[in-house]
Amino acid sequence: MAKQVEYTEDNIRSLSWKEHIRMRPGMYIGKLGDGKDADDGIYVLLKEVVDNSVDEYTMGNGKSIEVGIRDGEVRVRDYGRGIPLGKVIDCVSKINTGGKYDSRAFKKTVGLNGVGTKAVNALSAMFKVESYRAGKCKSATFSIG
Repeated sequence: MAKQVEYTEDNIRSLSWKEHIRMRPGMYIGKLGDGKDADDGIYVLLKEVVDNSVDEYTMGNGKSIEVGIRDGEVRVRDYGRGIPLGKVIDCVSKINTGGKYDSRAFKKTVGLNGVGTKAVNALSAMFKVESYRAGKCKSATFSIG
């Protein structure tokens, strides 16, 4: 006979956005993986960041996109408008935060749901964001979200 399992209030948990992404990465990026297979989540993470740059580029707000990969580190640089400086940290660390929920700032967009860069942040050993606007810079560095 199978042992009876108790289900009580103690079994109910609420996770932070970072904990949820780390515990259930498949919901966000498919499988994890180290890049050896074409469907490894690392490529989804790279695409999430590149998509933001493509959005800027296709709207005429940037002249080029640079992607560099060296020694397990990925760098994406675009020359778009930059994230508004007062919202840089929110845009990469607060789930469901973004400027693409209506068409006021973005007419055409690949990313839509305010999750992409947050998943990249949560699943990266080190994540750095820099935004340049009107001659000023705002940057933030995160360690595993």
